[in-house]
Amino acid sequence: MTSSPAGTAKGARGDLFDPACPTRRLLDRIGTKWTSMAVKVLAEAAPGELRFAELRRRMPGVSQKMLSATLQSLARDGLVARRVEPTVPPRVHYRLTELGLSLEGALAVVRAWAEEHMAEVDQANAAHSPAP
Repeated sequence: MTSSPAGTAKGARGDLFDPACPTRRLLDRIGTKWTSMAVKVLAEAAPGELRFAELRRRMPGVSQKMLSATLQSLARDGLVARRVEPTVPPRVHYRLTELGLSLEGALAVVRAWAEEHMAEVDQANAAHSPAP
């Protein structure tokens, strides 16, 4: 499918093999470890919300900057809803949208595959690494 610069129309199906299709950019965004972890943590809290600090606590190794960028990307894509309480300082809450919840199933399958086959992939990498 050839897409316009603005992207595909609502309901239109993308074509990964079309270099102009925004599907490629979307896969880049949803295919990161931080996106997968954030979606998992938010899915576990669904239908509830989590604050930024709680998300960060549940995602070991993520920096504040990376989590912020990940959540902004997920919100921009309509996968995460952001609610701000007008307090000082503001309290920001995040939850998965219906679209985000629909992504969790697919990401869960990929996470399970990675965990199950991690040792085999590590062995393959070691076999292809140059000897010291």
